Amino acid sequence: MAATRNRRRSIAILIVALGMVVALALYIELGGYNVAADAPHTAPVRTFLETLRRRSIAARAAGIALPGDLGSQQRIQAGAGLYGEMCATCHGGPGLEKTELAQGLYPQAPDLARGSALTPAQQFWIIKHGVKMTAMPAWGRTHPDPLIWDMVAFLQRLPWLSAEQYRALVASAPEDHDEMMHEASEAHHHKAGEAHH
Repeated sequence: MAATRNRRRSIAILIVALGMVVALALYIELGGYNVAADAPHTAPVRTFLETLRRRSIAARAAGIALPGDLGSQQRIQAGAGLYGEMCATCHGGPGLEKTELAQGLYPQAPDLARGSALTPAQQFWIIKHGVKMTAMPAWGRTHPDPLIWDMVAFLQRLPWLSAEQYRALVASAPEDHDEMMHEASEAHHHKAGEAHH
C-alpha cells in the first residue's frame, strides 16, 4: 500500500515537472519574454542574472595574480588614455554627461567614477573576457594583458578624481593607442621569447 502511494506520488511529481518544462518551452517558443532593452527584467530574472554574473566572475577571477606595479603612475596614465577611448562612452567619467549610447543600455553600464565593489582581479577578468548580454565587450581579444592591467590601474584611481583631474590625466596619457598596443605586444612576445631560452 505504501509502495503504491509512493509510486503515485512520484508519477504525479514527474507529470507536474514535465508540464512545467512544456509550459516553459511554449512560453519561450511563443516569444513570451520581452527581451527589449527598454523593458527591464522581472525582479526574479534580474536577481537570478545578477547573482549568476557576480558568482561567475568571482569564481573565475579568484586565481588571478595582480602585477606588482599596479599602482604605478605609468600604468595609471596609460589606462586613462585607454579608458577615455574605449570605456567612457558607456561608463562615463567625472564631469562627463551620460551619452545617448549609455542611456540606451540595459542593463545600465556601471558608473565607474563612483567606485566599484569588484576586486582588481575581477575588474581584469571582466575587461578581458567581457560579460554576456550586457554590451561589455571582451577586450582581451584585441588587447594584451599589460594594457588591460593599465585600465585596471586607472579604475583604482578613477573614483578619487575630480572632473579637472580626470581631464588632465586623460590628456596626459600616451597619445597613440595603436603604438601602445604594438609596444605591449612586443614586450609580451619578448618576455615569452626569454622564457623559451
